[in-house]
Amino acid sequence: MKTLKVGIIGGGLMGREVASALGRWFALLDFPVRLELTAVCDVQEKVRDWFRQIPTVSLLTGDYHELLRSDVDFVYVAVPHHLHETIYLDVLRAGKDLLAEKPFGIDLAAAQRIRDTAQELGRFVRCSSEFPFLPGVQKAFRYLQTAELGHLLEIRSGFHHSSDLDPTKPINWKRQTQFCGKIGVMGDLGMHTVHLPFRLGWKPTRVFAQLQKIYAERPDGKGGMAPCDTWDNAMLHTEVVVNGAPVPMRFETKRLAPGEMNTWFIEALGTDGGVRYSTKEPKTLWVFERDREQVWQRYDVGHAASAFPVVTGGIFEAGFSDCFQQMWAAFVAEREGLLGDRFGCVTPDEAVASHELFDAALRSHAEQRSIEI
Repeated sequence: MKTLKVGIIGGGLMGREVASALGRWFALLDFPVRLELTAVCDVQEKVRDWFRQIPTVSLLTGDYHELLRSDVDFVYVAVPHHLHETIYLDVLRAGKDLLAEKPFGIDLAAAQRIRDTAQELGRFVRCSSEFPFLPGVQKAFRYLQTAELGHLLEIRSGFHHSSDLDPTKPINWKRQTQFCGKIGVMGDLGMHTVHLPFRLGWKPTRVFAQLQKIYAERPDGKGGMAPCDTWDNAMLHTEVVVNGAPVPMRFETKRLAPGEMNTWFIEALGTDGGVRYSTKEPKTLWVFERDREQVWQRYDVGHAASAFPVVTGGIFEAGFSDCFQQMWAAFVAEREGLLGDRFGCVTPDEAVASHELFDAALRSHAEQRSIEI
């Protein structure tokens, strides 16, 4: 079995998820490539110390350049958005392939430079977006590829959570434009919402955006207050042309959505068919069909619908750690030319297209009008 060595730059929340996914890589049935985590970089020693328990890790460093000089085959990078461009480009120039965290740079220009450099150097690059790899979403995607929906009426895709409802929550880098970018919550959550629609060919031609900043400041953790200047919620009302007809498509990204823990959803409705899926009910897929009567059918979806078979029983529901591992399997399979017709990770072109949408949304909100993309 072929073995590939993986390096991580940024060992925080998502870096630990990578270690977990690779540590149980054997859960993937008959997967032809084995991954080993061999190198980790983080500027905080206490974060690096967590990875000492992983026997395959031979390099722990606070300097990512040292990691790039090692023999890793590809690198996963999860750092604040303002560092994306510099580190991503250094990874590519070091001759490494890249699985990049969203939003693929702090703005459109950065995303374009990353994509163009990857093309020039012939490096394999994909961007992170986990939720479409849940079995229920995979089933919804396959349905939408082939279903007779009739006249498509509307599309809605979103990601809601309530992490910022509490005004006493201390400030962090995601709430500051200098680190998170002017696109705010769109950069943090937006890639998740566009991945599936873009892959289905539903790319908007224009957008009218409604953006909200709810709390202007937050505690700085030192007894004072700090400005909180990023967008908290974003509603992007877009139009996409499907089969020659304009269709409304709405993207929703919200940090202030009362009652939501971490909810990703997709809905596509036509006159003859449609689907609804939400991570609130991770094993439930709703399918609409109209024949002589109108019927919403509920399907219970387990691991049997995963793109890559696993040892977990097909009747059991999947969670975040499962779709995260499936995303990694898709990345490796595509890199090795083994993806076939399976759903793949976000491409650099799709990542740039997301930034084009978010950039147009900023202009739309500023000018209070619809902007063509």
